[in-house]
Amino acid sequence: MFPEYDVVVVGGGHAGCEAAHAAAKMGSKVLLVTMNMQTIAQMSCNPAMGGVAKGQIVREIDALGGMSGIISDKSTVQFRMLNRSKGPAMWSPRTQNDRMRFAEEWRLALEQTPNIDLWQEMAKGIVVKGGRVVAVKTALGIEIPTKAVVLTNGTFLNGLIHIGEKQFGGGRSGEKAATGITEQLIELGFEAGRMKTGTPPRVDGRTLNYAAMEAQLGDENPGTFSYMTEAPMQKQLPCYITYTNEEVHATLQTGFDRSPMFNGRIKGLGPRYCPSIEDKINRFAERERHQIFVEPEGWNTVEIYVNGFSTSLPEDVQYKALRQIVGFENAKMFRPGYAIEYDYFPPTQLQLTLETRLVENLFFAGQINGTTGYEEAACQGLIAGINAHNKVHEKEAFIPKRSDAYIGVLIDDLVNKGTDEPYRMFTSRAEFRILLRQDNADLRLTEMGHRLGLASDERLERVLDKKNDLKKLLNDLKQKKVAPELANAGLEEFNTAALKETTSALQLLRRPQIGVGELKKLDAELADYLNRYSDEVLEQAEIQIKYETYIDKEQKLAERMEGLENHIIPQNFDYNKIVALSAEAKQKLNKQRPATIGQASRISGVSPADISVLTIYMGK
Repeated sequence: MFPEYDVVVVGGGHAGCEAAHAAAKMGSKVLLVTMNMQTIAQMSCNPAMGGVAKGQIVREIDALGGMSGIISDKSTVQFRMLNRSKGPAMWSPRTQNDRMRFAEEWRLALEQTPNIDLWQEMAKGIVVKGGRVVAVKTALGIEIPTKAVVLTNGTFLNGLIHIGEKQFGGGRSGEKAATGITEQLIELGFEAGRMKTGTPPRVDGRTLNYAAMEAQLGDENPGTFSYMTEAPMQKQLPCYITYTNEEVHATLQTGFDRSPMFNGRIKGLGPRYCPSIEDKINRFAERERHQIFVEPEGWNTVEIYVNGFSTSLPEDVQYKALRQIVGFENAKMFRPGYAIEYDYFPPTQLQLTLETRLVENLFFAGQINGTTGYEEAACQGLIAGINAHNKVHEKEAFIPKRSDAYIGVLIDDLVNKGTDEPYRMFTSRAEFRILLRQDNADLRLTEMGHRLGLASDERLERVLDKKNDLKKLLNDLKQKKVAPELANAGLEEFNTAALKETTSALQLLRRPQIGVGELKKLDAELADYLNRYSDEVLEQAEIQIKYETYIDKEQKLAERMEGLENHIIPQNFDYNKIVALSAEAKQKLNKQRPATIGQASRISGVSPADISVLTIYMGK
């Protein structure tokens, strides 16, 4: 019935969509197997993309040639650049999205990508011969032959939904759980665990009093995620902010005795940085209120996502407490919040390509690896799709380094450190975050994406033009001089010291009070020159000039760290023969099998002293 595919992707969420698109775009014959073709790319939780560190990941996916940025731009209802008051390493784009349009645009994108076939059915397992995956087995008993498999099962593996004292199987509200795969993988020798996540109730926006809330508007000049999106959005929807209160907290506490989280029915660990509302009022009892973000689900729907009110309390308690929030006094609930438990596989069982160590050509991506968030899932899907294609076509693996991308940080963290709670990306996880800014993702990654066959010629041409413009602009700013008699009146207005002698435009831009906009006001001739360049190039030049010292320092640190990555460790090396290594280091290193000393240095339990011993031994 089915021909042999190069890559079969199991699961149609954010990871599965990126994996299927990447492998197909690079030339593989791909089959995407999903339980329900109507829920491809479903935004299971909040209708938003990006945010702190997550926005950087979306831009990196886009720069490599992935689709998440393009899809986000096509479905955006509001755009905000977070952390503008901080340095550019912290700037993080975020969009509110039309949930239905987001899923529709992904579905259309997949259907319009040559080499992708779709099949609606539950995958029940894989077929392994000689230590290599050779087929996917479906609920109907069909065996689909393939050279590689990418599992992106999300929260569906033995998913169990909790609402108060009620629990029922499901991978998402209204959808059944996936069974069979976990049990088979355990039989093959994989270690599995349980995790938990949750979602808030959805309400009818027609029943809310927005006048009693604080409006949260999008940026006045909204940006985009994708470097290929020509025109930013012209119209935006507002979000709103309100707060819980002591009355709300008291009502929620009446349901604690029926809470699956507090009475032990939920065994899996939930996301530390996105706790449920009952967890917040239990852990932070001294706080009188907690912020609630009121987020529209799309342009033409009245459904509202109550961000900050994730809960698995009984539905009657949820409803009563909701109506005690300011602005929610007459709220009608569309559906209650719930918690969901699901199986995951500790990612220390993977190689940096996201191929499993136990079964050749089998890749894991997304929540199956213990992560949380659309963006974290999507970037894993992209890397798994790239490497599945490369493996079956006998091409070199693609492993972005920690100094290349947040994507590299995420995968390196997962594989070397593992996680026993849902992993979420933060800027603090990246030691090279000044290099890994959202504004320069294309400069860092598009040439890599083009070499892979993923980023288009048009993308590459844009990046090369941008690099050339940036180089010329930086050089010209060194040469262009600004005279005191022209600039001093303006400098006084900008609260910065007057010039005593003619100085370069570049030196003026080093001043904290002077940006490109101020520079244009100081000198009309200089303004005419600067107006020849795009805002993107001007912003890039300003950042590079102002943060040059920090960027150079971090670049040198990254180069020193790269030296450790070049110390290759033989695949079957016996660490037990190095007497000076600690017992814990021997145990961890023999289990993890790091490819390099740099990778070994990031394994939990391997100390700097152990790395020093290992480096000396390898040097011999």
